[in-house]
Amino acid sequence: MTRNFKTADYEATLNLTIRLQEALPPNHLARFIVDVIAQLDVGPIYARYAERGGEAFAPDILLGLLFYGYATGVFSSRKIEKATYESLPFRFIARDLHPDHDPIANFRKTFLPELKDLFVQILLLAQAAGVLKLGNLSLDGTKIHADAAKSKAVSYKRLLELERQLQMEVDELFALSEQAEQVEARAGLVIPDEIALRRERRAHLAEAKAVLEARAQARSAADQADYEAKVRAREEKARQTKRKPPGRAPKPPRPGPQDKDQYNFTDPESRILKNSTDDGFDQHYNAQAAVEHDSFLIVAQSLSNHPNDQQEALPTLNALSPQVGQRLRN
Repeated sequence: MTRNFKTADYEATLNLTIRLQEALPPNHLARFIVDVIAQLDVGPIYARYAERGGEAFAPDILLGLLFYGYATGVFSSRKIEKATYESLPFRFIARDLHPDHDPIANFRKTFLPELKDLFVQILLLAQAAGVLKLGNLSLDGTKIHADAAKSKAVSYKRLLELERQLQMEVDELFALSEQAEQVEARAGLVIPDEIALRRERRAHLAEAKAVLEARAQARSAADQADYEAKVRAREEKARQTKRKPPGRAPKPPRPGPQDKDQYNFTDPESRILKNSTDDGFDQHYNAQAAVEHDSFLIVAQSLSNHPNDQQEALPTLNALSPQVGQRLRN
């Protein structure tokens, strides 16, 4: 007996007419985002458009694509553009239009302050609908990769070595410049160009050195204050007990840059941090989010270049919009 199988006629399938009314259920996230955007005050965004120019995509459409992308883990403007062709929810939000990735990226970059305000409006709408109420919050962080390679970073120790090396090369080139004609003819060197190149490199190294020394000064001040507080606490305990406190006395901080202090020439604000997914290290930032337990809505976020989460709780909570926080407390 031969078993029967359901087969597919792909040529006929290509001619199917798909009704989004049936493809997207009433409670689909794409429908919700379109409804929410209709209630947002996007007037400040429209006001920033010039009165004349080519036909632009309505901000409502671009907002919807970005919000749905953020909610579903699609952040790349190129992937969002592609999704307007291949994904029914994205195609629904885009009204069957297909914005190029450049307008999407430019919109996000141009209206970033307004986008942040709109996120606050969404939280207020969620609060007004009874979806968001101030309850228990969970805070957690993750490392996000910076747009910089670890190979573009240099340690303070290596920076000093490179600076000395370049100085020696410049001195040698100045010495050779006395016999420039013979040297250029023999080695193909253009002495002034070589000197200028090494001076430019030294200038970049000097800039990196100044940044690392400024960071070290700020760190030393904080470490010194912490050290003095520990010494005072230890002395107070000795005065109260009239005996030497147990344990080792706190060690005074070592001032100045440390050999392993890092500077990245591509993205100086990023740091070499331990990856969240493995035991390796890479050029990262530390991203934090506060989520309300019942609604699972993100109510606050922060970004730093700190290696761990020990000092991230207060900055993250302080990032909660005062307007949202006040309404939530009410």
